[in-house]
This record gives sequence, structure tokens and C-alpha cells, in this order.
Amino acid sequence: MSAAQGEAAALPTAPTPVFMATNLLVCSMLWSTSFLFIKLSGSINPFVLASIRGLIGASALALWFAVQAKSFRPDHGQWHHWVILGALNGWIPNVLTAHALTQIGTAPAAMIQASGPLIVAVLSHLLYADERLTPRRFMGVVVGLAGMGILIGPAALPDSGISPWGVLIMVATALSYASANIYVRSIKHADPARLALGQQICSALPATALALVVAGPSAFAAVPNSAASLLALGIVSTALPILLFMRLIRRAGPTRASMVGYLQPVWTATLAVLFLNESIGLREMIGGAVVLSGVALVSLSGRIRSIR
Repeated sequence: MSAAQGEAAALPTAPTPVFMATNLLVCSMLWSTSFLFIKLSGSINPFVLASIRGLIGASALALWFAVQAKSFRPDHGQWHHWVILGALNGWIPNVLTAHALTQIGTAPAAMIQASGPLIVAVLSHLLYADERLTPRRFMGVVVGLAGMGILIGPAALPDSGISPWGVLIMVATALSYASANIYVRSIKHADPARLALGQQICSALPATALALVVAGPSAFAAVPNSAASLLALGIVSTALPILLFMRLIRRAGPTRASMVGYLQPVWTATLAVLFLNESIGLREMIGGAVVLSGVALVSLSGRIRSIR
């Protein structure tokens, strides 16, 4: 095999609809558990929670690298990518989410965060020629947003009882994640797994420093009491989905990959019913079905190209 053939063989192939559907479902399910585990972690300081989440996530990914005897060094000295992703896709949204969940419930938080794909779709349409919104994909975005409107329902009204501050924090969270998705699209020739590792390292270190400065060392005393939830948060809700998601962005582009945000409220509502004694009615079920229809229109329409 020639060098050119070997290089071509190493390039990722365009994802199939089955790959897209499977990865979207798995990523959204894993990420949705973060709301549950944050709630189950009790009243831990948001900076401390972000610190522990990042440290556990980084440790899990580092162990995975060590088992495979892979280098921990960034590709082509891409430390700056690690730092930017660690902020936009790591400690900033982690702190914001943890704080927001002290103000609002898990289901409303996930529903607000699901506005992220709209931000990604619009920015990608403006920035990348191969991410233009076709009429069908645009309709998918509109349908997805309509589903979100059904899901939120009366919660969008001023007298709903939901904290406006919590809502604004979750909007900022969605914007942070969307910006990270767009940024990953601009990184060329990067190993998705190494990006995931670097992101977690550069999420854990700043979050830990901020926790020590803002909350103080004593704030970490509550960590052992919530060890099980925090371990699950760092591994199941952070390390595993980000590993899959980086690969998904590289192969399918940010617009389609960001559709995980539309699916998260469905999983989050289900987990809230099962483990947090929250209720789900006909409106939520209808809204979830509409959201899934929008995801199908955006994610499975047109020719899917991998990112070289």
C-alpha cells in the first residue's frame, strides 16, 4: 500500500444514518444523566462540583489512553485548542449548570439547554458553506423548536414560578456549548479522543483553581458524602459522551452533532420521573415526539460528509 493510499485509508468515512441515529441517542442519553447526578450530589458548591467532574473525567480518559499505550501529548502542539475547549465545553458550562440547578428543576434546565442546536445551526450556516441549511433541514430546526415550545409550555410564562436567573444561566450554558461545537469544526487533523482528553484536563485544572480561590479548601469536605454520584457524573456523564461526541462532530459536522441537545430533554424528563419524583404528562410526551421529528429532519436529510 502506498503512502497516499495509507493516508486515505486513515481518513474517516462519511457517517451512515444508522451511525448518526445510534450516536445521537447514546450521547444524549449519557449527557442527560448529568442533571440527575448533579441533583443527587446534594448542595456541593458549583465550582467544587465542576472541579471534581473535570478531574474524574480527565482521569477516566487518561486511564483509557494508558491502557491503549497512546501518547498524552496534544497533536501538533495544540495546547491552545485544549484550553479553549476546556473553557467553552468544560468548566464554564459545568459551573453554570450546577448553579442553575439550584434555581430550577432538571427538566426545565434540559429544555432550555436544548436551544443550543439552533445556535449551532445558524452559526454554521453563516460560517461554513457545507453546513448551509437546506429547506428541509431548516424545517427540521423549526419543528424541533416547536417541540421545545410544547415541552416548556406554561414554564415560559412570567408567572410560572421558575427563576429568571436560572433560565438565563441555562441560556448562557447553551451558548457556551454551541460555541465549542463550532470551534471543534475549525480544528483540522485532530484526534477526537485526544481533544476529549485535553478538554477534560483543561477543564479540571481551572475549575479546581477557581474552587480553591472562590469556595476555599473547606468546600471540598462535602465531596466524600456524594462520592458515588460524582464518580458517575465524571465517567458516565462526562468522559464517555465527550469521547463519542468529539468523534461525531469530526465525522458529521457541528449542526447534525448538536442535535443531541434536542434529545436530552426527553431522556432528562424520563430520569426525573424515575428517580427525582418529577411528573410527566401528555404535553411532555407530545413535545418529545415533535422534537424527535425535528431531529430526524435535520440529522438524517441530505448527504452527510465527514470532516477531513
